[in-house]
Amino acid sequence: MKAYSTDKIRNVALLGHSSNGKTTLTEAMLFATGVTTRQGKVTDGNTVSDFDKQEIARSVSIGTAVVPVEWNNIKFNILDTPGYFDFIGEMYGAKRASEGSVLLVDASSGIEVGTEKAWKNLEKYDTPRIIFVNKMDKENINFDKLLEDLISKFGDKIVPFAYPTVTGEGFKGFANLIDEVAYEYEGKNRKEVPLSDEQKEKVNEYREIFMERIALSEEELMEKYFEGEAFTSEEVTRGIRGSVSSGALVPLVVGCAEKAIGADFLLDLIQRYIPSPADVGSATGTKNGQEIVRRVDVNEPFSAIVFKTIVDPFVGKLTLFKVVSGKLTKDTDLYNSTKEKSEKLGGLFILRGKNQIEVSEIMAGDIGATSKMAYTQTGDTLCEKSDQTLYETIKYPQPTLFMAVEPKNKGDEEKIGTSLNKMIDEDPTFVIERNTETKQLLIGGQGNMQLTVIVDKLKTNFGVDVVLKSPKIAFRETIKGSSTVQGKHKKQSGGAGQYGDVHMKFEPSEEEFIFEEQIFGGSVPRNFWPAVEKGVRESLEQGVLAGFPVVNIKAILFDGSYHDVDSNEMAFKIAASIAFKKGMEAAKPILLEPIVRVEVSIPEDYMGDVMGDMNKRRGRILGMEQQADGSQKIIAEAPHTEMFEYAIDLRAMTQARGSFTMNFTRYDEVPQMIADKIIAEAKAEKENN
Repeated sequence: MKAYSTDKIRNVALLGHSSNGKTTLTEAMLFATGVTTRQGKVTDGNTVSDFDKQEIARSVSIGTAVVPVEWNNIKFNILDTPGYFDFIGEMYGAKRASEGSVLLVDASSGIEVGTEKAWKNLEKYDTPRIIFVNKMDKENINFDKLLEDLISKFGDKIVPFAYPTVTGEGFKGFANLIDEVAYEYEGKNRKEVPLSDEQKEKVNEYREIFMERIALSEEELMEKYFEGEAFTSEEVTRGIRGSVSSGALVPLVVGCAEKAIGADFLLDLIQRYIPSPADVGSATGTKNGQEIVRRVDVNEPFSAIVFKTIVDPFVGKLTLFKVVSGKLTKDTDLYNSTKEKSEKLGGLFILRGKNQIEVSEIMAGDIGATSKMAYTQTGDTLCEKSDQTLYETIKYPQPTLFMAVEPKNKGDEEKIGTSLNKMIDEDPTFVIERNTETKQLLIGGQGNMQLTVIVDKLKTNFGVDVVLKSPKIAFRETIKGSSTVQGKHKKQSGGAGQYGDVHMKFEPSEEEFIFEEQIFGGSVPRNFWPAVEKGVRESLEQGVLAGFPVVNIKAILFDGSYHDVDSNEMAFKIAASIAFKKGMEAAKPILLEPIVRVEVSIPEDYMGDVMGDMNKRRGRILGMEQQADGSQKIIAEAPHTEMFEYAIDLRAMTQARGSFTMNFTRYDEVPQMIADKIIAEAKAEKENN
């Protein structure tokens, strides 16, 4: 494949709900442009973009695939993203590498949750986009109703550029409302056919809307419109391009990806109306802490952003990047400015799915790949060492579901950690945490499907069999009352004995732990006071109820006795631990549980269900806030032990329209009935171990 100049490149991310046909549309584009001689099918596991074993087994996209095609002397880098919500992080990387998006809508299913989520993201960043209404060959399609629903939901910026001749099994083509022609398809080939009277009416109906939008794009065109002058074809193209680029106009086209109907027309529209990297013009980064602007130009110093990493146990690590400025050749002195490390190119190529196509250089605005990078991860900046640039890293959503991961076979613990660290390179939306208190290894992600895929990959790619379990909760113990006790340690068995005697008071404290001495008259010599404190501190690690750490307690040493010969530090340390146990038992010990602050964003329709569910979790609603997009934010506090699978439950309650964040806030007393159960379980576990 030849090197393309920046203005001859289009980078486009395919977005939409799961199973709306993004991968099938990619196959249609490959077929339409002659890259393949027949279309692959997701169900057959032979598509170019779904090449991972997990994707083939599940018939669902898990990672973004880059699929370049050439058409009309333009290079199109198609980024096929997963529609399943657990893999939403893939969309963030694809969006960073593209200037525009195609939002797929299933004509038979209408607006789905994935459609809404993708649109929300596109609106947030004013991304230039085209809507592709797919599966027009399905039964009972009401295109006019679907168009009405889309405009009602997302606004009148959506304007049809194509209108179906017929729908259902007879769907073979559509009217091009811009160029005022109709197309009919035979396989991937299209031919022009005369417009029907109905289609002519549609052209006239939408012509005025086109002209209004074009007029709004430029002041000069606005004046011409009000003076009643007709726009030239160049002005029409320029006006639409400007409106699409600003996000003020969203063309809608129709097709059937499975039959390659509309794939070539979509490429034509992308070429005409989606901005090239050259149109975007520049990118802002930093150099030595100062802001710097890099033009998207081949003559600028080289810089690139890494938007995806693929880890293959056989091929190794593949790094995918978008060249922001300059050009990358095999001789470039490569530097990772994020990690502040020099890197070496392990070859230079472009990826089409998993297939590597070697190239000698990659120009500004284009997407490339290399292998065997030592330090580079997704989100890093690559640049010339002599003229450095640093771009903002990619921000990914925080994990919402955590599970403990344990090996099925003993001795695999170290192997698990090594394998998971390799997988984090591939998927930055999941994290690994080692809980030193519960001694569990936790993995956190966006949902159950993502964590299940991680488990399957551990087995198939790294040969490690693991199970997922609910994480253990880091409970605490404390006291509600006060107590005064004696702790005495006396041991005599020939020779030097041991003697330590302390009188101590224990009471609640605002601070985690306070130790005081109030000794008068030398009943306990000063040199033994540190041993007493140490004895209490070490005892804090295991409370008397269930062996959980003890917090918010004050220990006061006020009296005691000693023996001139037999007293030593160890004896007083043991005496203090005896006093601690007795004192805590006598001071109304209680169990504490972690409380989290939860912020849940949901459409108003689900308020009742979500609030009712939060109450069932022993949660407390703190307030509600209306959001700018019309949704509601519920702010609540709830015990962490009740929130483990909230990511799964909220998705079910809201048809995946809800999202939430959760952060630890404090510890609170556990209700007695629940505390009794926790204590019994902890004691049983201790006995079994």
